[in-house]
Amino acid sequence: GKKLGYTFNHGNLHNISLGQGQEVVAEQALDLAAKEGHWVILQNIHLVAKWLSSLEKKLEQHSEGSHRDFRVFVSAEPAPCPESHVIPQGILENSIKITSEAPTGMQANLHKALDNFSQDTLEMCSQEKEFRSILFALCYFHAVVAERRKFGAQGWNRPYPFGAGDLTISVSVLHNYLEASSKVPYDDLRYLVGEIMYGGHITDQWDRRLCRTYLEEFIKPEVLEGELCLAPGFPLPGNMDYSGYHQYIDDALPAESPHLYGLHPNAEITFLAQRSQQLLRSLLELQPRHGRAPAGGAGTREEAVQALLEEMLEKLSDEFNMAELVAKLEERTPYAVVALQECERMNVLTAEIRRSLVELELGLKGELTMTSDMENLQNSLFLDTVPESWVKRSYPSTASLGSWFADLLARINELEAWTRDFSLPSTLWLGGFFNPQSILTAIMQTTARKNKWPLDKMTLQCDVTKKSREDFASAPREGAYVHGLFMEGARWDAQAGTIADARLQELTPAMPVVFIRAIPADKQDTRGTYPCPLYKTRQRGPTYVWTFNLKTKENPSKWVLAGVALLLQ
Repeated sequence: GKKLGYTFNHGNLHNISLGQGQEVVAEQALDLAAKEGHWVILQNIHLVAKWLSSLEKKLEQHSEGSHRDFRVFVSAEPAPCPESHVIPQGILENSIKITSEAPTGMQANLHKALDNFSQDTLEMCSQEKEFRSILFALCYFHAVVAERRKFGAQGWNRPYPFGAGDLTISVSVLHNYLEASSKVPYDDLRYLVGEIMYGGHITDQWDRRLCRTYLEEFIKPEVLEGELCLAPGFPLPGNMDYSGYHQYIDDALPAESPHLYGLHPNAEITFLAQRSQQLLRSLLELQPRHGRAPAGGAGTREEAVQALLEEMLEKLSDEFNMAELVAKLEERTPYAVVALQECERMNVLTAEIRRSLVELELGLKGELTMTSDMENLQNSLFLDTVPESWVKRSYPSTASLGSWFADLLARINELEAWTRDFSLPSTLWLGGFFNPQSILTAIMQTTARKNKWPLDKMTLQCDVTKKSREDFASAPREGAYVHGLFMEGARWDAQAGTIADARLQELTPAMPVVFIRAIPADKQDTRGTYPCPLYKTRQRGPTYVWTFNLKTKENPSKWVLAGVALLLQ
């Protein structure tokens, strides 16, 4: 615009950010621009889906008879799913489309972060050495948090829209603080950048801890002593000019690997495997829906579904008789209440599975008209995915249908064994519960009642044993033994009794049996421990269950950056 003489000062460039009720202003600007030959920029049109048909009509109206210099530029964020494709076809067909792809890899991200500044920026602060060192550290921090997204839930529990604005404002804050004080206020800078500039986007407490830990590693007094490595083999550069920093990135930055982010190389295997699965799942969904089953399969699609359906109905056991269970219960202990709640939830799920399968069976035989729900169930069974109506009544899971159903039968067996006499199993399968928090709370309630301790002043102590579930014949006197935990991002060294680096290609090694007991909160010793979050699945985020303090000989920050967590699946 500037090059061709279109600027705000000349009054011939109109820039409107939509999404705050600016639609009328936009329409007026378009009318004026069409007449006078101005340029109009409409930002974030994806935020005003209902208005887009009016915009389409307006552009059509001005396509004839308007000034030959009239131009409209529109921008929108990429849609996360097909349902969010809101831009009308007419606008898309009549426009020149440009996509701006975020850079991939640490090198491109670091160059792009540095591109927000210039030689003038580097010279604008009186404390030049301090300013340049911390500015480069902030650029590295920005590149790390932006690119870490690619590692999925092990990178960040939830995706966040960190942008160049966060970085430039952080650098302005750095400049203002250094101009106002002769000493570098490290704590203040870490707080403002980590809790406000970048932290303002973050909604998950574990992601907030990760952001804080990065800043504790990158913004500290060692920055000025030339002893700080931003990543293994990548020391913070000394005092250079602007082009020197770009050259340093090209010369000194190690090859792209999870080490640059503080992650274990296994994180890349996980990320690539998930991408491959996504691709193959999409290819599978693109297969023709009618005709014969895939090569090597016998018969038609309907026959394949019918065989699977019959097998499932045959294996699915009867629902729990709740009246009978309540009648044989001698005392409603916290553990017994959990068992009953789990049986009720299981009944709701198995009743829906049986109902929908029987209905589909009748539909396939021609005794019922096929509805859209029945067709969706048929597609899910054929594509080996868990049907939507089952997912709604189920527990979080990332498994395919075959594994999910086998897991369901194992859960039913566990509940049947437990409800025979309601005595606590020798080891509990924590992943086998709809609501694992309930059994952990029951451990605290039982101990609190026994010792007459206040429940709100208690916490859980987690001791990792050296044994597997077969080595336990009975439940402990207090607390419970728990099996079925896995660790992601590291492994448990049973001999040393601490967290250790993961072995290559062992993505989620199993944990030994864990002894969980309740103790008064003021008796807990957290020295030399890593507060490790426990999640139901590898999706992490909303599947959070509890926090266990695990012993570590290394600095806990190492495990925070590696995204170490316990999983129930």
